Amino acid sequence: DIGVTGVQTCALPISVITAPKLFFALWPDSETRRALSTRSKALHKISGGRLTRPENLHLTLAFLGPTDATRLAELEAVATSVKLVNCSLTLDEAGYWKHNKIVWAGSSKVPDKLVTMVHDLREALKKSGFRFDPKPFKPHVSLIRDAHDPGEAAKRSIRWKVAGFSLVRAYRDEQGLLYRVVSSCPKVE
Repeated sequence: DIGVTGVQTCALPISVITAPKLFFALWPDSETRRALSTRSKALHKISGGRLTRPENLHLTLAFLGPTDATRLAELEAVATSVKLVNCSLTLDEAGYWKHNKIVWAGSSKVPDKLVTMVHDLREALKKSGFRFDPKPFKPHVSLIRDAHDPGEAAKRSIRWKVAGFSLVRAYRDEQGLLYRVVSSCPKVE
């Protein structure tokens, strides 16, 4: 298809163009968010880069990417089908991924209950025909982008009380990426 400008165009369905980028994530309570933000600022002094906006801090469970907005109700049904757990996740590691220049906080010991919940969520997504990034679950929170390796920065543990998860939508505004919770699953077993 050749457009008015003489440039070849590809006709995409409007549902693909306007499809929201979605993911399921642990969404921190205010105390955990403050602790993560404080940790980010301390590491930023060493590594430079762009701090993740405090309101965007999260831990991804399953990244779906662009998703047809008409399927939101199905996604919420998938989420409510998963047994939620009460557990504590201790973020006791700070690391750096050289390939994408990200400083992150992670956990050296992931609770089995959390691993099972993520597995169940991903299986429910598959059964419902949703695609998601199949990378293995390695719980982490991206703290700083476009950073330098902070080296052996002092480690400080952050304890995160897990009691559910959220379906989150990614937006762009004049300051960059912005994440908003679409729905949450606070039901606890």
